[in-house]
Amino acid sequence: MVRKPVVATISKGGYLQGNAHGRLPPRGGKEPPAGQERVVLKKKITLLRGISIIIGTIIGAGIFISPKGVLQNTGSVGMSLTVWTVCGILSLFGALSYAELGTSIKKSGGHYTYILEVFGPLLAFVRVWVELLIIRPAATAVISLAFGRYVLEPFFMPCEIPELAIKLITAVGITLVMVLNSMSVSWSARIQIFLTFCKLTAILIIIVPGVIQLIKGQTQHFKDPFSGRDANIIGLPLAFYYGMYAYAGWFYLNFVTEEVENPERTVPLAICISMVIVTLGYVLTNVAYFTAITAEELLLSNAVAVTFSERLLGNFSLAVPIFVALSCFGSMNGGVFAVSRLFYVASREGHLPEILSMIHVRKHTPLPAVIVLHPLTMIMLFSGDLYSLLNFLSFARWFFIGLAVAGLIYLRYKRPDMHRPFKVPLFIPALFSFTCFFMVALSLYSDPFSTGIGFVITLTGVPAYYLFVIWDKKPNWFRRMSDKITRTLQIILEVVPEEDCDKL
Repeated sequence: MVRKPVVATISKGGYLQGNAHGRLPPRGGKEPPAGQERVVLKKKITLLRGISIIIGTIIGAGIFISPKGVLQNTGSVGMSLTVWTVCGILSLFGALSYAELGTSIKKSGGHYTYILEVFGPLLAFVRVWVELLIIRPAATAVISLAFGRYVLEPFFMPCEIPELAIKLITAVGITLVMVLNSMSVSWSARIQIFLTFCKLTAILIIIVPGVIQLIKGQTQHFKDPFSGRDANIIGLPLAFYYGMYAYAGWFYLNFVTEEVENPERTVPLAICISMVIVTLGYVLTNVAYFTAITAEELLLSNAVAVTFSERLLGNFSLAVPIFVALSCFGSMNGGVFAVSRLFYVASREGHLPEILSMIHVRKHTPLPAVIVLHPLTMIMLFSGDLYSLLNFLSFARWFFIGLAVAGLIYLRYKRPDMHRPFKVPLFIPALFSFTCFFMVALSLYSDPFSTGIGFVITLTGVPAYYLFVIWDKKPNWFRRMSDKITRTLQIILEVVPEEDCDKL
């Protein structure tokens, strides 16, 4: 059953402030008796685990398979490398803005939490509505399909892989990720660290031979780096759009702020270290590609890393599909780990069914918030055009991220005395939020049909908000049925609300 949220009151500390420690007060204002442990999500995210969440979710399959969206829309090697670098810096600006938000509002939930704090419950609900129903299941299905394909590729080379086999292996991978995140926060984080090291190893396998090529004088593809096909007025902004999308994922640590050890130090440090590593990795990987592949060959290749490794690494190129599969699995794991906390927080604030804010009594994981993604992702996997759905709603991601960062500027003026352990110059959030809104405007201009459909889908969250959240005169039979379903699921899943401690 969806609980009715309280009314937002920014002037009295904000929708989510709760108390000085950023924790909602327990029901009835009572703390658990002395000696009893509360059923809560524990602080198990260290600096290394925080870095692995960010890097592990940013780096997926794209940089290894087809990083050609930027090159295609810039027209030259030099301009493409420039765009990769600038997009890394802009993403760092966004990440630094989120570091201030995350250390000022010590609540999990990321974009949802910050929009809720600044702009109120309606916009926050719309954000989580499209995330739960379409964006996250579709995005998880897409990266999981890449995982399934590259797990099977070594067994089917050089034949075509059956689509059914890919989907079956993908379903197994999705289920494994859900089980892992349901069973243990610690093990999920440890595996994420391992997978992050695998990703960085894969990038080094590309960068090191590229550097050796440069030392040998293989620089012919860098002569006149800015010559080539001129980028048109639409192409260059689209190149930035592809570049910013490739760096997306820097915000996931803010989804789990309540589980971060010493967030005032860990969040900014993890963000800065991760973004520097990813930016250097992306730029140097693209440089390495151009030491062995021409711009024309890169645009024609369906798997750039495979083409590169076949030319320079010989038989070792067979390892590339394995590394790509591990990279995809890391993105799946990190994404599910982080986004489940978004659903957990939204339920706790009364915007999603109550069961999603409950925690397993022994494992201390948000079990319902994790497994709710499983059936939705499976539906997306076996039906519909996933890529069209993501295209329809890609504008929504950047709109809400830009809105959250704009909220930082609003809070600076509305609440100047708010405790801010980490503070960025105002030009950083201003430039980044402008970039986000520019990409939204670009979507409207370049593809008004898809963006229009996405806008309509997003707007369905408005009547849903008034129907499921605001309307409190629901029929008694509906309330009884909802309560019965919630109690039944509690028994089956062995979960309780955060404040309850009687089952430990």
